[in-house]
Amino acid sequence: MAIKKDARIMVVDDEATIREVLQRTLEGEGYACLTAFDAEDAISQLKKGDIDLVLTDIMMPGKTGVELLGNIQTDYPDTAVIMLTAVADAQTAINAMKQGASDYVTKPFNLVEVLMSVDRSLEKRSLLIANREYRNLLEQKVEEQTEQIRITFMGAVKSLAEALEAKDPYTNGHSKRVTEIAATMAAELGFSRRERDQIRLAGLVHDIGKIGVPEEILHKPGKLSDIEFEFIKEHPTIGEKILKPIISDGQVLAIVRSHHERFEGGGYPEGISGEDIPLGARLMSVADAHDSMTSNRPYRGALSPKKAKSQLLANRGSQFDPEAVDLFIACEERTLFCPPSAKPAGEAK
Repeated sequence: MAIKKDARIMVVDDEATIREVLQRTLEGEGYACLTAFDAEDAISQLKKGDIDLVLTDIMMPGKTGVELLGNIQTDYPDTAVIMLTAVADAQTAINAMKQGASDYVTKPFNLVEVLMSVDRSLEKRSLLIANREYRNLLEQKVEEQTEQIRITFMGAVKSLAEALEAKDPYTNGHSKRVTEIAATMAAELGFSRRERDQIRLAGLVHDIGKIGVPEEILHKPGKLSDIEFEFIKEHPTIGEKILKPIISDGQVLAIVRSHHERFEGGGYPEGISGEDIPLGARLMSVADAHDSMTSNRPYRGALSPKKAKSQLLANRGSQFDPEAVDLFIACEERTLFCPPSAKPAGEAK
């Protein structure tokens, strides 16, 4: 790699003669060269503009060259550093290289060796910067591709959920509405982008296990028998089994599995309670129940939003996480959820 001679170099040494000799030599090679008489002077000049390389003496009044090296690495990591040292301090210079210095030159130095060290250090600096920029570009491309895969995957899952629900006029659009409600609640809690995506994915497929429940049970207009209800209780577990081969995110699977657990215990499929239930599932439970109550079902008509709200409050702390109920009501009062018109015609408004 060719070294650009327009590099800006600073020489830091408390001996004026050394500063002058090195400045004259470097400028003779086409470099722009500044000088500083101690570490503090060097730091002051570094603040004024980009310096590509610093040649610094180790032993100086005030801060040593090693201390200056530490300052440069912290505040100006793209600036290379060469240590200038007496033979007796060679071990110190070697230790400085272990701390990040590019090279060291011993005094009295040969100017040809100094120039060779400068060329090597600038070349190494250029390679490190180019490598970092390349890695950043790769990371950006990976992020872009990952985002496209995420969008495609979410679209496929959404299409699957909608296709399944389209077969049932009573649940058409249910998963989408539950997803939007739960995702809105998650956003209010400050969930990260990834966590909100987990909620959205789980919401879209939370009832997919009903594909394994006989249609005559799902569409039964009257009260379910105990045996029939046992079939219904299997749908979270069935859903998890269906999704495991295509969704590796354990949190998504846990939400699907646990969205019918009760806060006080006694829900299904495991009967866990309180904070043992994933937070996403506790949000999903409230969203799922409210949308179900305000939608027509084979066994009853849709409840009004007011009655559905009273049911949530009546079961606050028993069936539902009390904080999740409070959050839902706060979001509803601020009209953060999708408008009632998003429901199919004939449902409660």
